[in-house]
Amino acid sequence: MTAPGPDALVQPVEGVGAALPAEPAHGHGHGEDGTSAGTPSRRRVGLSVLGPAFVAAVAYVDPGNFATNIQGGARFGYMLLWVVLGANLIAMLVQYLAAKLGAVTGKSLPEQCRAHFPRWATLAMWIQAEVIAMATDVAEFLGAAIGLNLLFGMPLFAAGLITGVIAFGILGLQRHGYRSFEIAIAALLAVVLAGFLYETLRIGPSARGALHGFIPSLHGSGFAYLAVGIVGATVMPHVIYLHSALTTRSAQKGGDRSKLLRMERLDVIVALSVAGLVNLAMLAVAAKLLHGTGLDSVSTIIGAHHVLAERAGGGAALAFAIALLASGASSSSVGTYAGQVVMAGFLGVRIPTVVRRAITMLPALVILAIGVSTTDALIFSQVVLSFGIPFALIPLVVFTGRREVMGADANGPVLRVAGYTVAAAITAMNLFLVAQQF
Repeated sequence: MTAPGPDALVQPVEGVGAALPAEPAHGHGHGEDGTSAGTPSRRRVGLSVLGPAFVAAVAYVDPGNFATNIQGGARFGYMLLWVVLGANLIAMLVQYLAAKLGAVTGKSLPEQCRAHFPRWATLAMWIQAEVIAMATDVAEFLGAAIGLNLLFGMPLFAAGLITGVIAFGILGLQRHGYRSFEIAIAALLAVVLAGFLYETLRIGPSARGALHGFIPSLHGSGFAYLAVGIVGATVMPHVIYLHSALTTRSAQKGGDRSKLLRMERLDVIVALSVAGLVNLAMLAVAAKLLHGTGLDSVSTIIGAHHVLAERAGGGAALAFAIALLASGASSSSVGTYAGQVVMAGFLGVRIPTVVRRAITMLPALVILAIGVSTTDALIFSQVVLSFGIPFALIPLVVFTGRREVMGADANGPVLRVAGYTVAAAITAMNLFLVAQQF
């Protein structure tokens, strides 16, 4: 037996959805949706495009959101609710544009960048996207490890190793096609939603305080840092790349384009509404339990879990830990999936999922081994993500506004203005944070 050469680890990939798993065939002479080839049922085509936004939505309720929402609620009460709501509305716009690009053109955002940008620019974008993916993975991996620690009391490093095994198992579903993976991720998202619906009903946040928190305002030292972290944890750049790739299969289904885009919008609105409710509930629960009660300093995930156990009972603490584990395990798998899309799109090559997973879990394991504050590491990783948003968002708005790329489905003036306004606002917020820190 000969040893595998470099091509066994680094493989060139081309074509639509090259980094994505193929759905198993439905039989000879049939299309991907199970209808006769060339005559797809409009109803089946419409339903079959639902799901990618739920994969993207998992990244919007990852452990980084737990960290930023808990600290935000502990330090500022309900006053950051308007940031969470605004970030979620921005995410809906951004993810719809990402879905639209893939569904109309059959190419992901990284593939479009490789096709239209100079080689040096594509390489630079790939490098920053990999850094962003690494920062994302740190947050997701740490969160799942903390969840295992809270549930079973196991040391964080051992919990980190088990988290890696769980992520491998979820990613292994790709062998059975994209739909199996999407269903598993949506199920884990449902676990997170159920956990925080229970928390909200059990804790009973103040309705008056919550309504006041939706009024935009700024509050003292550290507010901007947490606000940027919340935006980074919500409008995550790696899922912009991923979502555009997940919808490329829709471009091959044919049928009514306007109906296809309506279904993509519905997918985004429903999935991100679920994620938005989880984030709002998370911050409101932290505000009720921790702010103004002498427990403002209890702003870590583990500290919040202990307070939940003391003040709301073991059931609330258990629901919190299970939701955290589900969030970390699902979002970690989605992050690795996004890394495949980034490399395949920008470079036209990919490495085996096992190798990528093993490499990207190393920084998180180092953090667990040396005992760095996991919550601080989570929040810092989310701030890093915010700085990566313009690098994904600006090209996305440019491409979806070009008729030579999108044809008749190019963005109109309203969407173009909205997209550039969001990109400018996030960039300005990042620069403000830098100025404030230095």
